[in-house]
Amino acid sequence: MKNTIMIGIAGGSGSGKTTLAENIKRCFGDKISLIRHDDYYKSQNSLSLDEKATLNYDHPSAFDTELLISHIKSLKAGNDIDCPVYDYTIHDRSDKIRRIECRRVILLEGILIFENQELLDLLDMKIFVDTDADIRILRRISRDVKERGRSLESVINQYISTVKPMHERFVEPSKKNADIIIPEGGQNPVAYGMIIEKIRAYLS
Repeated sequence: MKNTIMIGIAGGSGSGKTTLAENIKRCFGDKISLIRHDDYYKSQNSLSLDEKATLNYDHPSAFDTELLISHIKSLKAGNDIDCPVYDYTIHDRSDKIRRIECRRVILLEGILIFENQELLDLLDMKIFVDTDADIRILRRISRDVKERGRSLESVINQYISTVKPMHERFVEPSKKNADIIIPEGGQNPVAYGMIIEKIRAYLS
């Protein structure tokens, strides 16, 4: 029996990495599992909503990556895990959990998954979605205002104060750790097709 492989999909906020991961998951359904690094944001339930809104969510220290690493090791050992669930509307973990079943292929997506060496060492394939900054900020504004209940002003302020500088400090340099770099992510049908075929071959 083939081992479980972990495929990491990284890229800046609004790059299209989530769209790519979800499209791959949709293609294979229950044959593969998907984990989101965002669900491993540290709990901030001792803070008020206003205080939570001012935190830097784009720095590696915002994530409980240690827990994520332990969960990935458990999945690669053949075990299912209970993953936390993050709620963007309250800037905190919800009281829900998501059962992630061990599959032969597991996708992990997030902005900083190529920044941590221990996490990198657990990934069998590393894909970086590379998208121009203007497109990323426009996508982020549209998503955060429509889906996450944020004001336009708050999204722009957050982008200038933390998202852009953290992207330049951590996300962009982590691109060198990728095996594959894809322009435009989910909007790149050629690259998407190649990844699908590679996964399909592994599952056959």
